[in-house]
Amino acid sequence: MLRIAIVGAGAISSAHIKAYLQFPEKCRIVAVCDIYSEKAEKLVAQYQLPAKVYKDYSDLLEHSEIDLVSVCTPPYTHAETSIAFLNAGIHVVVEKPMASSLEECDRMLEAAKNSGKLLSVVAQNRFTTPMMKLKNVLETRLMGPIVHTQVDSFWWRGYSYYDLWWRGTWEKEGGGCTLNHAVHHIDIFQWMNGMPAEITAVMSNTSHDNAEVEDLSIAIARYPDGSLAQITSSVVHHGEEQQLIFQGKKARVSVPWKVAASKSKQNGFPEEDSALELELQNVYESQPELKHEGHTGQIHDVLLAVEGEKDLLVDGIQGRRTLELITAIFQSASYGETVRLPLKPDSPFYTREGILENAVHFYEKKNSIENFAENTITSGGNN
Repeated sequence: MLRIAIVGAGAISSAHIKAYLQFPEKCRIVAVCDIYSEKAEKLVAQYQLPAKVYKDYSDLLEHSEIDLVSVCTPPYTHAETSIAFLNAGIHVVVEKPMASSLEECDRMLEAAKNSGKLLSVVAQNRFTTPMMKLKNVLETRLMGPIVHTQVDSFWWRGYSYYDLWWRGTWEKEGGGCTLNHAVHHIDIFQWMNGMPAEITAVMSNTSHDNAEVEDLSIAIARYPDGSLAQITSSVVHHGEEQQLIFQGKKARVSVPWKVAASKSKQNGFPEEDSALELELQNVYESQPELKHEGHTGQIHDVLLAVEGEKDLLVDGIQGRRTLELITAIFQSASYGETVRLPLKPDSPFYTREGILENAVHFYEKKNSIENFAENTITSGGNN
């Protein structure tokens, strides 16, 4: 029976708690920690947890024997917190984004390697039936080589969203919508399509003059074979309609699911390739529904990995790749130049200090409140 700790009692912590509670035969939550202890106490009462409340995770490390921790704190604390638990011989699940900088990611990976413990970065959108089905379709190569990918990570957040004390600053949030919203789709993008060779990007703050960070970015990724991808990250899109579209030489597929295939007439104009469409549709429909989805699916994956039954689907290396793409978008948009990948330690955006010094500050943060009365989140329209 694995003993679980939840560090950070904000909105996302409930997703972790609900996930662990789905597997009472494998684990139990024994501790909840938050600098606002009343928030931790509220969670313990709400979910009737047999758990002790802690205010400081260092006290948790000293006084509680745990096997696995979920780190659900603001992004700027992810590295320090995760490394402390890894060094103590405790497996770690850390919320997205993995950290505030690639340098922090590398220290986290080193701590995981030295401790021999697992480090998993939350990417719950991988653990959905549509995404797994799309991944399987792409792996058939029936579409031919991918020539263009479209990533629309459209969210909407009101002005007051950035009033929360840690949001809206490069120091504490680490970035805006590209890092903290589009991270889901950028992770899916690199998981399905691999890492590009270069990034060219622009970003802006169109609607939130109470935040230093961007609320809209558009990036073009280029692959060595000449194929292109466009990635739009936003918290200014009403309806929160999100999609990933993969255009192959023979057909296109997407989430939300849609398939279309074309073949050439003698004059080069298209006609429908209904046979290929049917083949792709059959591949998609033949894939099983996932038993566990979202955070529950990822927590189940982690629990099985801790028990030695499988490898992690989303480890620290995967988490770092996603942050590398995001960092390249920030560097390109801030400097107005194309950035080649991979990013190396000499990149001006490799460290947190470098990001703070070089990233565009659109506005100064105007407001700072400790907590919102309503502690719920939305997860977007389609994905």
